[in-house]
Amino acid sequence: MKKSKKELERGAGLLMPISALNSPYGIGTLGKAAYDFADFAKKTGAKYWQVLPIGPTSYGDSPYQSFSAFAGNPYFIDLDVLKAEGLLTEADLEPYAKSWGTDPSDIDYEAIYNNRFKVLKIAYKNSRHKTKASYKKFVSDNEYWLADYAFYMAVKTENGGRSWQEWDDGIRKRKKKSVEALKKKLADEIDFWSFIQYKFEEQWNKLKKYVNNLGIEIVGDIPLYVALDSTDVWVHPDLFELDEDLREINIAGVPPDMFSATGQRWGNPIYRWTEMEKDGFSWWAERMKSCGKRYDVVRIDHFIGIVNYWSIPATCPTAVDGAWIKGPGKKLTDMINSVIPDTKLIAEDLGVLTEPVKKLINRNNYPGMKILEFALDGNPDNPYLPHNFTTDNLIVYTGTHDNETLAGALLSCKVSEMKKLMEYYNAESEDELPKMMIRAAYASVARVAIIQVQDLLELDNSARINFPSTIGQNWRWRVTEKQLNSIDTKYYKKMTKTYGRA
Repeated sequence: MKKSKKELERGAGLLMPISALNSPYGIGTLGKAAYDFADFAKKTGAKYWQVLPIGPTSYGDSPYQSFSAFAGNPYFIDLDVLKAEGLLTEADLEPYAKSWGTDPSDIDYEAIYNNRFKVLKIAYKNSRHKTKASYKKFVSDNEYWLADYAFYMAVKTENGGRSWQEWDDGIRKRKKKSVEALKKKLADEIDFWSFIQYKFEEQWNKLKKYVNNLGIEIVGDIPLYVALDSTDVWVHPDLFELDEDLREINIAGVPPDMFSATGQRWGNPIYRWTEMEKDGFSWWAERMKSCGKRYDVVRIDHFIGIVNYWSIPATCPTAVDGAWIKGPGKKLTDMINSVIPDTKLIAEDLGVLTEPVKKLINRNNYPGMKILEFALDGNPDNPYLPHNFTTDNLIVYTGTHDNETLAGALLSCKVSEMKKLMEYYNAESEDELPKMMIRAAYASVARVAIIQVQDLLELDNSARINFPSTIGQNWRWRVTEKQLNSIDTKYYKKMTKTYGRA
């Protein structure tokens, strides 16, 4: 049977956020390290590169809490590329040489926040972007969100980085006089933020073309919800559960689960789905069209929330006192399928998988997810063990960015559990178990097997990306060039051939 364009080809992939690449500028960028990683992925036989969200990050540094559902992260703009274009010189960069942090395996977000925009401002001043046809086309192609985002960031800068909810009422509520006055006052700053997005898009598109030419598709994540401190909520407050004073009424999260006894209180404002439906979910349509251009495959995070979502009163300090509310379901997925008919989609279906959720996923033929780390209990009936996979329409992971590293998770296994795991995965020793679990993922019926690079390296939890429900320690890990070079790419490429993923 011929596969549809939306079906994923059997293959293997790597999970590596852009932020975690080994650029010389304190955080991963869209420069040489990204191209080198694409070459590395090709050597392993990968057909997929999952990058996680690439939007501008706010307090807490999580890409799942972004200033915009449409914009790209300015930190990812590569400074060497700007230098090659003549927008920066070595003399421009030299004063900031020690401003990006000192540990090549860590990200110092404070250092980057305090210095990166100063350098980008120099590039902006040297640019003649307004005269370029490519810039004019970029502005025209992105008119739905770009001007609002650039204005929002200019006002945020003017207000010392504070959330829009802390701005003066005139601009907080977008009153006409305040908007017009600030647009005039901040014209140059607004243009700077538009220029930043232009350069991001330019560098991203070049990288994506290179990656695609290697035969690799980029998997991008989109959070179901947007951050309260975002252009999207400020510009479209009627689409979110805010009161007359634009304060949150209900917020998003999940009830108590394996990650947290009090649940996860994300703090994102809840959508007014009935209001969104009135114009055919136009904001969502624009968002999905943007993602469809940016990625080859789109993974919708917390897909369950489209069917039913956990609504928490904003006054509650935890996620315990929430309630399940019915979401838009089929109405939203029908719209998504219509606006990006050829884009491949993945449903992140982890959590409380009710029958209505299963029905919607099956109706759309979206692949779901299986996590090998969820089956470390030694129970042969655990649905996350490969022999219990009932369909090939799956993405299997050893673990995701929200989990421990594989080596870290195995450290907490009981002796009895470890013995059963070694028997199941045919490992001769505990040290061999991570590699044998990765091999089992490749051997499984799952259409795609995606492995965190930390798990290829068998790193412990010091290399973990994210600890859900915490801030201050997340999204900091970076791979070093030495670590990448230590991975036996020939072994993994052989695995892709052995198990039909080549």
